[in-house]
Amino acid sequence: MSYQTVNPATGETLQGFDEIAATDLDIAIRQADACLRTWRNFGFAQRSEIVAKAASLMESQVDELARLATLEMGKLYAQAQGEVLLSASILAYYAKNAERFLVNETIEVADGTARVESSPLGILFGVQPWNFPYYQLARFAAPNLMAGNVVMVKHSGSVPQCALAFEDLWRQAGAPSGLYTNLFLSYEQVNAMIDDSRIKGVALTGSSGAGKSVAARAGQNLKKSTMELGGSDPFIVLGDADVDKTLKWAMVAKMNNNGQSCVAGKRFIVDASLADSFLEHFTDAMSRLEPGDPMDGATTLGPLSSEAALIALEEQVNTAVEAGATVITGGKRLDRQGSFFAPTILTDITPDNPAYGQEFFGPVALFFLAEDDDDAIRLANDSEFGLGCSIFTEDAQRGERLASRIESGMVFINHPTWTAADLPFGGIKTSGYGRELSAAGIHEFVNKKLVRVRSIDAPA
Repeated sequence: MSYQTVNPATGETLQGFDEIAATDLDIAIRQADACLRTWRNFGFAQRSEIVAKAASLMESQVDELARLATLEMGKLYAQAQGEVLLSASILAYYAKNAERFLVNETIEVADGTARVESSPLGILFGVQPWNFPYYQLARFAAPNLMAGNVVMVKHSGSVPQCALAFEDLWRQAGAPSGLYTNLFLSYEQVNAMIDDSRIKGVALTGSSGAGKSVAARAGQNLKKSTMELGGSDPFIVLGDADVDKTLKWAMVAKMNNNGQSCVAGKRFIVDASLADSFLEHFTDAMSRLEPGDPMDGATTLGPLSSEAALIALEEQVNTAVEAGATVITGGKRLDRQGSFFAPTILTDITPDNPAYGQEFFGPVALFFLAEDDDDAIRLANDSEFGLGCSIFTEDAQRGERLASRIESGMVFINHPTWTAADLPFGGIKTSGYGRELSAAGIHEFVNKKLVRVRSIDAPA
């Protein structure tokens, strides 16, 4: 079975699920299509009632939903609770604001009237990853359902219980059948979904490799797509930064979700004047993380999401070291049950080292020394990725000036790259295209229709 719950803290396989049969998949699409015909004609108040109810249900079930995430992918339980509440806030945000975001735009014309109105595209297909098993679903579903679309989702094979739990929230909220559909699909069925004429848009969050494949397939079918892909976010520490305060955020940036986040701090670029002090304290903080049961509040280092993820990360580190990188701390799996990898810092990474251009998805930080601000910007931009970036400085205006020179979709000053319902999220370069969340997110999969009225006697 390709959909399995395997507890990464113990390696125990707990439950498996079969992929959907071809006949059942067609029934599901037909059900979604039938739902669309009524849902798209619902008013915002009717849609909002259901989406807001789903948000309320998430809040009331936070502990059980968080437990499933911790069980399936190893997220620290307190962080899993935070993810559930964030997801609920996204649903509530769009339930409240969607009508305002999609109000008709009036265009001033010389005669008559003109407006642009937003109408739903239809059935949307989302391919979502395991690392934030509810948040990824919420930020895809909430804006698009409120816009009048219906959604069908292929979630990651490692979080099937989270996928089913989120789908069940919509049933509990009173959603009509076909509004939100979870699908356990094979890779061949993913391609068939993208090819299906009833599917009108495709969204993927995943690796750059997966993005190239899915975007190409969508393009061949002339379908709108959004791609939120990998990242190798720079965490820039300028010479005037407060080291103690910055270090606390460095640990959050690196270790949130055990480093398994597309916007985790991955490349730590530190001004030469602070490099020795920062590296010393950063190494100490990383070394003191305590591995253990992710359900235990005393645990500060959880497992990677799977044994395969650990093996891949260990191979990356070994290759980097063979190419000349220096291990300051960590560098290998921990000698204990489960898929635990030691918090790791690598230095001496030259441009010819494979690690220089890679994304490390886990508790591995790459450390670079910058001679000055210009050098920091050069290092930050010397990447195929362009998702997020953070800059730490005592002079916020200095940080903002440098932010304008950063090649990425998001830059945060004195805070790690983060997410909230009202902030647009997305990247450039091989980190993808399109935006999710905020007002921007609801406009991705709607038809911007011009309606022009003129006098019948108006000249051509």
